[in-house]
Amino acid sequence: MKKIACLLAIVLSGLFLDALPAAEYPSAEITNGLVHARIYLPDAKDGYYRGTRFDWSGVIPELNYNGNSYSGQWFENYSPVKNDAIMGPVEAFDPLGYDDAVAGGSFVKIGIGVLSKPDASPYSPFKYYPILNAGKWEIKRSAAGIRFVHRLQDETYAYLYEKELQLVKGKPELLLIHSLKNTGKKTIETDVFDHNFFLLNKRPMGPGLVLHFPFDLSAEQARGLGDIADVRGDSITVLRQPAARESVYAELHGYGGTEKDYDIRLQNRITGTGVRIRCDRPLSRLVFWGSSTILCPEPYIRVKVLPGETFRWSIKYDFN
Repeated sequence: MKKIACLLAIVLSGLFLDALPAAEYPSAEITNGLVHARIYLPDAKDGYYRGTRFDWSGVIPELNYNGNSYSGQWFENYSPVKNDAIMGPVEAFDPLGYDDAVAGGSFVKIGIGVLSKPDASPYSPFKYYPILNAGKWEIKRSAAGIRFVHRLQDETYAYLYEKELQLVKGKPELLLIHSLKNTGKKTIETDVFDHNFFLLNKRPMGPGLVLHFPFDLSAEQARGLGDIADVRGDSITVLRQPAARESVYAELHGYGGTEKDYDIRLQNRITGTGVRIRCDRPLSRLVFWGSSTILCPEPYIRVKVLPGETFRWSIKYDFN
């Protein structure tokens, strides 16, 4: 009976995710003949995501390869300004100038714009901040790729941010190619992380899901380890599906100072579906988080750009 109940919970969870209503938002589709992806476009008025946590470019509600799906709605409640009402390998930059701004002043989030600091409370990624200046977006499309250009001019920080999503010819591979040019007078220093909201075949998080890393792991600030999931050498193995309001989290250590350690594999051992994630920059921080529906590796890199200079980085996703 217990096994049947578990199977029923998994089936119902899958049906729930599929049954969530879809709306029409500005979007584009790209394909290389192997991988097909639909991408929501930045739009301050009508865009799917208008929150103030994640970069507005590169939200992917659908990504399919070889009959498998890799992205989709994993959360229950949607609002365009909800901090994590977002899908795909989405990225977020730490705020620029928040601590220096007075209450009623402003600060900057790359890929979003100039935001208002309403009071003296610490910055929270889970809070919505009024947008004072959303900058200017340009979008350039091709059959297998799309490039987003975000220009922001502000008294404190100014930049030219470019992000290209490119499906590689003849391969089940997606590239995220970034450049950030500092067009202002103040040095840009921030960390950027990818939340990697990959939903494999719309299956909820549960036994069979594994995260692999190229080094042995240690964990701190852990929640749910040994119960929901467990660290075993170079891997994190899911032990059971969390309940509706449960989650698992940990800060991970063991990586070194080169890009070879930014090599993460998310695999479903039951279906064989998975994603390999690599970057050409070293890790500055590594976290993982999971809920009842999704398991997310969260790798960070450090970004420092002097005035007039450009910082570049690329992330590669291989699908199987």
